[in-house]
Amino acid sequence: MYEYHCELKNFRNRERELENVVKEKASFLEKAKQRNERNKHDVNRYYEKKRHLDVIELLEKKKPWVEYETTRKELEGVKKERDEAKKQLSALKQAQAPMLKKIQLIDNQLKPTEAQIKAKTVAIKEASLKCKQKQDQLDRKHKEIEDIKQTQRLKQMEEEDQQKRISNTRRTIEDLKAELAKVGDQPDVSPRINAVNVELRRIQVDRAKIEGEKSDLRREKDNILAESKMLEKKLNDMNNMMNAKEEKLRGRHRDTHTALQWLRQNKELFVGNVHEPMMLVISVKDHRYAKYVENHISFHDLRAFVFQRKDDMEKFMTEVRDKMNLKVNSISAPEESCSKRSPSRNIESLRRFGFFTYLREMFDAPDEVMSYLCHQYRVHDVPVGNEQTKSMIRTVIEEPYLKVLYTTEERYTLKRSFYSNKISTSNSAVHPSQYLTITVDAEEKRQLEQQMKACESKLRDIDERMKALQKEFTALDRRDNELLAEKKQLSELKGKKRQLEQKISTKQDSLRQMEQSVIDLKKIEEETKEKIAAVNYQKVTIVTAFMAQMKLRAKLTMEKVYLALETVGLTAEKTKLENDCREGASELKTTDQICARLEQRKVQLTELCKGMLKRAKTICRMQHDESLPEDLRNAFSKLPDTLDEIDAMLNEERSRAECFTGLSESVVDEYNRREQEIKHLEKELEDKSNALNAYRQNISEAKERWLNPLKQLVEQINGKFSDFFRSMQCAGEVDLHSENEEEYDKYGIRIRVKFHSSTQLHELTAHHQSGGERSVSTMLYLMALQELNRCPFRVVDEINQGMDPVNERRVFDIVVRTACKETTSQYFFITPKLLQNLQYAEEMTVLCVHNGAQMLPPNQWDEKVFVRRCLQRKARA
Repeated sequence: MYEYHCELKNFRNRERELENVVKEKASFLEKAKQRNERNKHDVNRYYEKKRHLDVIELLEKKKPWVEYETTRKELEGVKKERDEAKKQLSALKQAQAPMLKKIQLIDNQLKPTEAQIKAKTVAIKEASLKCKQKQDQLDRKHKEIEDIKQTQRLKQMEEEDQQKRISNTRRTIEDLKAELAKVGDQPDVSPRINAVNVELRRIQVDRAKIEGEKSDLRREKDNILAESKMLEKKLNDMNNMMNAKEEKLRGRHRDTHTALQWLRQNKELFVGNVHEPMMLVISVKDHRYAKYVENHISFHDLRAFVFQRKDDMEKFMTEVRDKMNLKVNSISAPEESCSKRSPSRNIESLRRFGFFTYLREMFDAPDEVMSYLCHQYRVHDVPVGNEQTKSMIRTVIEEPYLKVLYTTEERYTLKRSFYSNKISTSNSAVHPSQYLTITVDAEEKRQLEQQMKACESKLRDIDERMKALQKEFTALDRRDNELLAEKKQLSELKGKKRQLEQKISTKQDSLRQMEQSVIDLKKIEEETKEKIAAVNYQKVTIVTAFMAQMKLRAKLTMEKVYLALETVGLTAEKTKLENDCREGASELKTTDQICARLEQRKVQLTELCKGMLKRAKTICRMQHDESLPEDLRNAFSKLPDTLDEIDAMLNEERSRAECFTGLSESVVDEYNRREQEIKHLEKELEDKSNALNAYRQNISEAKERWLNPLKQLVEQINGKFSDFFRSMQCAGEVDLHSENEEEYDKYGIRIRVKFHSSTQLHELTAHHQSGGERSVSTMLYLMALQELNRCPFRVVDEINQGMDPVNERRVFDIVVRTACKETTSQYFFITPKLLQNLQYAEEMTVLCVHNGAQMLPPNQWDEKVFVRRCLQRKARA
């Protein structure tokens, strides 16, 4: 079967290789076909484009011939037009000569007259400018007279206002005197003002007292807020440290972190205490000690959840492991707490070796966690030493009761033989801590939270007291305002008489000043008349000069008019002659220009025809004296004969050709080459597929040769294994397991067991079952195997170690029944201890092996003396 299995695995590897090759070949073939299918379309487009390019080439050859013929016909027409224009130009030149002489004579008469008109115009402009200057002077004098009159009117208005103010002031003085007479009869308000002042001083004292209390409360509140912020910062630091530990847990074991989140959301499902993974709840007192704790506790337990009750643990494992499929560890704390166990020796007796504490004293943890660590890892009995311990290690290991100890950088494990009492020692380096260096004191955190609550309570009390004081302060403030208003009213009443007397005195002084400053209107009127007369005298002088300039301007204007009339007659006669002459001259000039253009055009067309003929022959690859070949004539006859039609057809063909972009002759070559590759690939794929089918046939035959006997063998093992478990009132089964039937190297034996009637069958793993349950399952599986394998004898060494008494008794009974069968090989069962009242068979032989430092040598052993002493002890008992 082993050879068949090896053969199957080799076949499967070869099959996998062939499958990959066939898959790659098929994929490559399919891609090649797809590319060629795309290229086939490109090839068709290439030939279509070539047809369009051939038509374009013929059109481009014919186009210069059509251009040449068109230009040659145009040259013949230009020659005829030029000859006719020359005849017309000669006739026009003979008719123009008399009119030009008469126009020259009129020009000679007009020049002196125009010069005189320009001189008159300049003189008129100078006279007009002087008239305008005199007019501006007159306007300024008018404005000056208006300003003098306006000043007089303002003085009159000011005098009227002064008289009104004097009248109003006199009435006001009379009114104030009447009011003063009334005020003299009012009673004295001084006693009431004194009483109000006394009450205001009392309110001021009360307000100062309240302000003092509020100031004290504010200071107290500020102190409490500062303390609260400090406590909050410490709590945040602790929470950040816990978050850092959780991040490390998530990075190392994501399933445990996921289970932790689930636990925090579902804590209400559990009856007893449930603790998060140990690495989160263990708080090392000094970060230097973290390495000892972390080296002593395995990582599997550091990431384990700790439960006070077993039923809570089973409920948790059902949810996170079975339903959520998470790989997590869980631990049930001992029913009786071990957290307060005393060490076997007082630490004071070990200080001479450099030991300064036990491992338990280096960290804090919840009671259930500490109980488990004391029970499982005996942290209460593991001393930690220093460099002195390292230097005295040979003496230290001789001390009794020491099984595990730590020096500064090493861990020592001591084992004492039960037989020779000799000590074997192993030591290992203490690795740096990865998870426990971040320490959070749970007790300190709890105290900080309590202090935070106390601060919040004090702040609430202070706020209530502040509100009460503010209410009192508001009432005092309101009363203070009322008294101030009353005092103000009384003070106003008391000081009103004095104010009235002051007002009367002030008004009388003002009245005297106004009466002394009266304006003299008659004097102002006389001064105004004198100023206006002086300005009018200046205006007369300006008007005389203005009239003289007006007369001069009128005389010059009349002279200019006479000269202008004479110029108009001559200009009209000249204009008539110029119009008659211009008509003939325009026609003459136009004809002359036409002749020049036609001559120039004739020369251009002649050169153009020569160039076009040469270009047409060059494009058609013809010699200079060669005529157009017959094949080109026939091809040209099928194409359009005009330039417009040829250009239209060229644009159309070019547009169609441009649609075929990215094409070249290499596309056709590539298409033909890939066609050959496709045929070659199809042949290779067919060969590889045939080889794969042949391999699969061989695998099918080999699989039957190997798998059918293997299944029968596993069924036999399963029958024996199930019988053994059934005899123990438990359940177990063995089956052949593989996630994929074709992966023969992944086949394996799966053992599933059930030790409690309330649970389901679970796969035998290092995490689900206890150590004793794993030992029982392993022993029974080995016994199920031995029924199928013949050998002279079998040896089992200390298989019952770690089992609980019930399972140990069950396994011993099964071993006895199995080993005492007639067809069974000889069986050696080696153990340092046995339970009492076990069932023994006649086929069994018990050999007691005694060993130890105080044991007699073999030559001094006397069995009879040993038996006699035993009988005597029993008789005495």
